[in-house]
Amino acid sequence: MKQLNQLLVLVVMSFTAFSCTQEAQNNISRSIQNWTGTDGVLEVYAGDKLVKKFIKIDKLSTAAATKGQGARPYRFGYGVLDANFNGVKDEGEKKVYFEFSDYSTSYIFYESPN
Repeated sequence: MKQLNQLLVLVVMSFTAFSCTQEAQNNISRSIQNWTGTDGVLEVYAGDKLVKKFIKIDKLSTAAATKGQGARPYRFGYGVLDANFNGVKDEGEKKVYFEFSDYSTSYIFYESPN
C-alpha cells in the first residue's frame, strides 16, 4: 500500500511537471528527494544523550530558499512528540510541527521497524 501511494505521488508530479515553470519543476524535484513514508522516527541528541524523539512522521522535508538557489540548512516536518521515548503514541502525546538545524544538532532519522 505504501509503495502504491508513493507511486501515485510520483505519477501526479510527473504530469504536473510538464506544465510548470522551471522554478516549479525544481521545487518538484527537491520534493521527490525528501523522504516520504508513513512511520518515520526522528531522534535528536545533545552529545550522546537523547533529548527529543518524534514518531509517526509521514514526511521530512528540507527547507527551500524562497529566492535564489539551494536549500536552507534545516529540516522540518510533523510528528508525534514521544515525551517518554518509548516509541509508542501514549495518551496526551500530540502531533506537532518541528524543525532542526543541520548545524546545531545530531540526529538519526529512520523508518520505524514496527
